[in-house]
Amino acid sequence: MIEKIMKTNKISWIIVLLLMIIFSSACKKEYYLDSGTHEAQFDGTTMDYLKSRPELFDSLIRVIKLAELENVIDNQSMTFFAPANATINKSVFLLNRQLYLLGQDTVKQLDQIDPSVWKKYLSRYILPGKYLLKDFPQLDTTNLDVYPGQGYITFAEEPMNIGVLYNDVVSKNSAGVEQTIKYAGYRQLYISYVYNFSNESSANQFINAPVATSDIQTNSGVLHVLNFSKHNFGFNAYDFSSTAYSIGIKPQSNNE
Repeated sequence: MIEKIMKTNKISWIIVLLLMIIFSSACKKEYYLDSGTHEAQFDGTTMDYLKSRPELFDSLIRVIKLAELENVIDNQSMTFFAPANATINKSVFLLNRQLYLLGQDTVKQLDQIDPSVWKKYLSRYILPGKYLLKDFPQLDTTNLDVYPGQGYITFAEEPMNIGVLYNDVVSKNSAGVEQTIKYAGYRQLYISYVYNFSNESSANQFINAPVATSDIQTNSGVLHVLNFSKHNFGFNAYDFSSTAYSIGIKPQSNNE
């Protein structure tokens, strides 16, 4: 689906944005929950679950296969923060913009990007062990000194900060005065790439990825689905595109 979107250099930003808006609206109606929690028990592996929702994950499945991470995700107790198709699309689109400006052929198939690139960035989303939302500490991006979340080492052997944001409850009393109850609202899981640990207390060091639906439990692990409208694959799309370009883009094949 998304792997075929970028067929020519003539695709405009307007068309892509319209497609993403339509895609986003459809998915939210039937899948994503405002509460951020799902608490579903799926009778199958994590890969089986992804395959059961091709409209959301067919490109992700292709990336997992290219990175040769199927066994890692399925055959061990893993927590997977799943980036949906649209997040992959956004990062590849940025790569194609750079290639176009350089006068080079753009990526039309995901296998044109070296498998080592997919493995490097996809591994950031895989956390060894099974972790539900309740297992992560509190996070407050405006008060990291008190509620910093916690650092975890992912399968990529890179540190990521993960925590649960406790939203406030805002209401008005009978006199129309706004009242705020701190941390009393719904809880949302965040995974954040920390690109500079020299100053952990600063939110500017974090690239945050909010979770749209959490706590999907499969036979091989736990799945949390990331909010695709607020996230680019790899956390930093420019880093992803620069790495892909430096390693080299392969010619188009007949494999897809």
